Amino acid sequence: MLRRGKDQHESVLVNFDADRSAVEAARRDPRAFEALYRKYVAQVYSFALYELRNTHAAEDVTAQVFLKALSGMHSFREQAEAPGSSFRVWLFQIARNALSNERRRVRRHPEAPIELALDFASRDDVAAEALDRDQLNRAWRHIDKLPTERRQALLLRFVEEMSTREIGQVLGRSEGATRVLIHRALSTVASQIGRGSDASGD
Repeated sequence: MLRRGKDQHESVLVNFDADRSAVEAARRDPRAFEALYRKYVAQVYSFALYELRNTHAAEDVTAQVFLKALSGMHSFREQAEAPGSSFRVWLFQIARNALSNERRRVRRHPEAPIELALDFASRDDVAAEALDRDQLNRAWRHIDKLPTERRQALLLRFVEEMSTREIGQVLGRSEGATRVLIHRALSTVASQIGRGSDASGD
């Protein structure tokens, strides 16, 4: 949105969160939070499922994320000068913390994992058609072995389709550092696939 300054010849570009009206409505009436929940529940759930590979755990984490967001609506502050500081970014920061807590809980109380088929649905079926199941499985096995930040950066970029600016806000990194993080993660996966996919049995 364009806003005039004191000098009529001066224009200031102000970036508003696309969810601003929904956030303000939810602050006035918690029942209005349902609109934000409906908009983002699938994205948060898919992020949790990719990370945890357990449907029940992903459902629990998703519920925790939205409960925490609802109870903390008063603490969310949109920052117009930082386009990445949106409700969506704040929500995924909560999700990332909840996933860290869940992984710590699992380490303390290990459970038998539920094996999930790795034919992750892409919003763009072209990519899914270009790779057969074996190639897809191999790629995700290598992604699973990446350090947490690199793995999450790839998931947020290619599954949740976030911009590098948004991902940087979620991870607490600059946009430039986030680009490097994604590049290194992709390079690592590509080299692993090319080098050892058929030789070492992984």
